[in-house]
Amino acid sequence: MVIKSAFIGFGKSATRYHLPYVLVRKDKFDVTRIYDRIRIQEREERPEYTGIQFTSQIDDILNDTSIALVTVCTHPDSHFYYAKLCLEHGKNVLVEKPFTTTLEEAKTLYALAREKGLLVTPFQNRRFDSCFLTMKKVIESGKLGKIVEVESHFDYFRPEAEFQPGGHFDGAFYGLGVHTLDQMLALFDRPQQVYYHLRHLRQPKNPDDTFEAQLIYGDMKAIIKTSHLVKKPYPKFLVHGTRGTFVRDEIDLQEACLKANIMPDNPLFSAGEHPALLDYIDEQGNSLKAYIPAVKGDYGRVYDAIYETLTRGSANYVSETEALTNLEILETAFHQPSPSLITLP
Repeated sequence: MVIKSAFIGFGKSATRYHLPYVLVRKDKFDVTRIYDRIRIQEREERPEYTGIQFTSQIDDILNDTSIALVTVCTHPDSHFYYAKLCLEHGKNVLVEKPFTTTLEEAKTLYALAREKGLLVTPFQNRRFDSCFLTMKKVIESGKLGKIVEVESHFDYFRPEAEFQPGGHFDGAFYGLGVHTLDQMLALFDRPQQVYYHLRHLRQPKNPDDTFEAQLIYGDMKAIIKTSHLVKKPYPKFLVHGTRGTFVRDEIDLQEACLKANIMPDNPLFSAGEHPALLDYIDEQGNSLKAYIPAVKGDYGRVYDAIYETLTRGSANYVSETEALTNLEILETAFHQPSPSLITLP
């Protein structure tokens, strides 16, 4: 079965993080239409988009009964509008991050999807980063013993920043925290408490560009951090357990390859992913060091998971509870003074 699909929006998100993956899955998906308002003919003439109809009329997608899945890749403040419109027209919907700008909007979409018997889900491609999958595999192996602390970094060195005011959903916490938070929720579920510290270090009137959130699970703590003022990178992931430590220094290579126009069907794509270090004590009491080969990352696995949900009824790869908890934590940060420690109900 091949699922006919369409895209709303044709910016960097669609062209870099979605289409390169879905277009090589022709046995599962057939992208038939893309809604875009400018340079339509020019885009239809590009060889990689042969057979796709570009349109400036949203009704061309909404009224096409053959289209079963729509991916929304527009600015965050329009996600709810387009996702709701698609659900009302009988389409399953995948929505770029952040899923919505408020928790109530997300609840409305899930309720509407249940009423219509449809799927609506956020795009959480970072669940399929090589670095995250490698860490997950080691944690699940039990070799670290009881996990006591995880630290996750998504940093840059961009000391200059133009004045670009916007809503809180244009800042670092909604833009990058939505991913690193989701990874921790996928591993450890809902925390009991969350500590926040959001800052505006480069342009005080811009949305936040630096954050730290600590997710507290009893004796265990997961820390997610982002800054644009980190010249020497931290490890991407650092995990401490009662029997050892895991360190993965480098971030997944998929984004770098996509930026360099090396596509997922190229043998060089993500070639050379770095191993991680596992320093631990085994069950016999021996102190060991091992270099763990990287688990292959693939953002296209989001679409593989959606295909399984739509064709076989498999559970959605991001549960409704996980998606709502993610937005609850993001939104709550902007209703509290910073820094703050809050207890989740």
